[in-house]
Amino acid sequence: MNFSLYKQMMKVNLKGIMNYAFGSAFYILLMFWLYPSIAGNTDAINEMIKAMPEGVGNAFGLQGGFSTADSFISGEYYELILVIILSIFCVAVSTHLMAKLVDQGSMAYLLSTPTTRGKIAFTQASVLVTGLFTIMAVTTAAGFIGNAWFLKGKVALNEAKFLEINLMAFLLFFAVSGISFLVSAALNDEKQAVGLSGALTFGFFTLNLLGKISDKIEWMRNISIFSLYRPNEIVSANASWGLPAVLLTLIGLATFAIGIQLFRKRDLPL
Repeated sequence: MNFSLYKQMMKVNLKGIMNYAFGSAFYILLMFWLYPSIAGNTDAINEMIKAMPEGVGNAFGLQGGFSTADSFISGEYYELILVIILSIFCVAVSTHLMAKLVDQGSMAYLLSTPTTRGKIAFTQASVLVTGLFTIMAVTTAAGFIGNAWFLKGKVALNEAKFLEINLMAFLLFFAVSGISFLVSAALNDEKQAVGLSGALTFGFFTLNLLGKISDKIEWMRNISIFSLYRPNEIVSANASWGLPAVLLTLIGLATFAIGIQLFRKRDLPL
């Protein structure tokens, strides 16, 4: 790693990273603020959810109902809002760190310094992962603050499962960021990199969403990495997160490694 480059890139991207982090923190605190007012009416809300088509409840993480704070937060925040926030982050920042620099010619200045392509790519990947870790750390901390501030022990939050969900969210987007980084490392054009990595990310998300709606097309989930991320099943103890965690970690490591190696070997425009 080139530490001088790492510090400079963190400085350049820190404002954007913190905007994502505080945006995520705001939304999760909003969920904790809303839950006490919902908790007294969970029976009526759960009955309404049961009346919905099963596929709709499955698709939007409502199958667990809102009887506990865990099920409400996982369904309303971790199944959708956080996924959208982190998907945008991974696509935008990976492109900004690699393809945009090549497209604008700035990468040529970095390559003219006494450092290797491999170190530059590894440093940029480290900035991306640091940003992702920062967002998840702030989100997790905001969740514990929301639990202490708004729930105040009135409605129990299973802190161990809450940590498991946050870990799985980090690992999912570690894999997504690896895929986005690989795309960005392979392309010279910023718009093409954004388009392809965005299509892959939201394509995987859509396949997983559609696969939840009907048993007839459930096979679609098998080709989506988002199927390895199941916060509602973690809450209900119907899912083991050990194997999915390992698979997501391996996908992330492999795609980052391939992206770095590809950037080392390929021709770059002058």
